[in-house]
Amino acid sequence: MSPDLVTPGSVRSAAELNEQIRALWRRAGGTLSSQERAEYELLVVEWAAAIRGEVIEAA
Repeated sequence: MSPDLVTPGSVRSAAELNEQIRALWRRAGGTLSSQERAEYELLVVEWAAAIRGEVIEAA
């Protein structure tokens, strides 16, 4: 695989990150505080990178 195709970043899978996002929403009761919103945004960015990495790997 070309080094250009390697996506640096998370070692966590998209499924693991998805579960963490869901757990965050459950703990928050459906309304995120400012701190929880920041955590959510970081998790979503990491999840998106993991999804891209899995798609590239599958290709």
